[in-house]
Amino acid sequence: MASSEYGFWLICCLFSVLLLFCLFELHYFLRMCLCVFLARFVKRKCHILETTTVSGICLTNDIDTLLYHMNNARYLRELDFARVDFYERTNLYRTIVAKGGSVFQGASTIRYRRFIRPFRRFKIASRIIYWDEQSVFMEHRFIRPSDQFIHCIAICRQRIVDCSAEDVMNELLSPKTAQLQASRNTLSSTVTLDHAIASTNVDQDMAENGQVHTKMKPDLPPEIQKWIEYNDLSSKNLRPT
Repeated sequence: MASSEYGFWLICCLFSVLLLFCLFELHYFLRMCLCVFLARFVKRKCHILETTTVSGICLTNDIDTLLYHMNNARYLRELDFARVDFYERTNLYRTIVAKGGSVFQGASTIRYRRFIRPFRRFKIASRIIYWDEQSVFMEHRFIRPSDQFIHCIAICRQRIVDCSAEDVMNELLSPKTAQLQASRNTLSSTVTLDHAIASTNVDQDMAENGQVHTKMKPDLPPEIQKWIEYNDLSSKNLRPT
């Protein structure tokens, strides 16, 4: 009797797991939880202008119907893990939430250069390349570790609502924030406080008065300017006349 009851509950558990996989992309959520855990508790903190890197591998559930290379849609899904890693390690997301704001992806563009074959490893290098009052623009590169070849490059616009993107970036660029992040780094960290502060080029006189101002904000890249113009034109065309 006990064995039959045990078998019944085992079948129920297996059915429940199967049902979860059918209704939800369970391994996606599990991997996202792992990514958040590693970024928050294991990996070192990074300065907001640093480049963060996550690793990946093209598995059988990532390949195209031709069974020849990674599906194009999988590249965009992989960016979710790269962004979460960047958000956590730079404290970008926490700073936005602390100011009463939220963030979502407003637009993305991606350019493919060469296939990623099945069972081939890759890494995604993520960094901020520009920001304005409303958005932060991030660049993601899919890189082959063996020779640093760039398989693919993506640009994403992270729209920040209910607070100013400029205020968020200025706070993260302040020497006080850089010092706090440096103090949390492990001894193996390759980033020093001097490097973090130098990267921001903050006006020290204004910082001492409690006013943080970025003197060397990155110039707007020409391709990003054209992309912003395209998005604005597309938005206008979709509005009712």
